[in-house]
Amino acid sequence: MAKYVNSNPKAYQTRRIQLSACHRLHSPSLSDAENKEIYGKCNHINGHGHNYIVNVTLFGEIDTKTGMIMNMTDLKKYMEEAIMKPMDHKNLDKDIDYFSTRPSTTENVAIFIWMRMKEIMQKPDLLYEVEVHETENNIVKYRGD
Repeated sequence: MAKYVNSNPKAYQTRRIQLSACHRLHSPSLSDAENKEIYGKCNHINGHGHNYIVNVTLFGEIDTKTGMIMNMTDLKKYMEEAIMKPMDHKNLDKDIDYFSTRPSTTENVAIFIWMRMKEIMQKPDLLYEVEVHETENNIVKYRGD
């Protein structure tokens, strides 16, 4: 059996959740005509909904005692607090202040989730990536850049 070359091995750990929310793609810094031209049917006055899939990935050293980067139960709790409580079954534009000044694009949703996870996690430096699937074809990954 081969010896560990790396005494502190690192790994990626991902947890997936699904949430339902509605939104309207509309930028307060654009005119109504510009919004309609840019966002098309997604700018409809009454908005539309998605069943978002969110993957949160951590990267870090595997604890030699527990064999884990983070206990999945803890990651689940952080995601409940950071993502599900404020976003699930909500109108993103009306229920979340962050989106009152910016359009609720998938890019901005990913950034919002990143910021919330960083605020809530006990070890925020482990956060590597937030991946948001707005649809099966529209996916955004954000790594804090």
